[in-house]
Amino acid sequence: MDLTDKDQQLIALLQQNGRLSVSEMARKLSASRTAVQMRLQKLERNGVINGYTVKLSPAYLEKRVQALVMIKLSAGSREKIEAELSAIKQLTSLYSISGTFDMSGVISARSMVELDMIIDKIGCLAGIDETMSSIILSTKFDR
Repeated sequence: MDLTDKDQQLIALLQQNGRLSVSEMARKLSASRTAVQMRLQKLERNGVINGYTVKLSPAYLEKRVQALVMIKLSAGSREKIEAELSAIKQLTSLYSISGTFDMSGVISARSMVELDMIIDKIGCLAGIDETMSSIILSTKFDR
């Protein structure tokens, strides 16, 4: 689906504040409420917008310890490892990447002790050859 300028503006508004009412979005886009509602439904129906979620505040996140974990897999272990990693609730996102490592994930833990335990747990999974972790010091922006 090709996105119009209005579609992209609507998506940008939702990314800034997913709780904006249709009326408020219509006002900001200088469009009718009905037009914005129809555009929103079309974006959902065509799979451009797949869902709505909570964005955690910087104040909450600054009380957590976050790290990037790079993961190198053994041949043929991707599917099994993905299933095992999805069960680790502190692993908030997981990406398939190119380069030296096969996957990259973000861990969000309550403490350094918990972070250390999660990194060790990931590194001990059968099918993982190597991990490399880096603590996230600060987030400059998150869209």
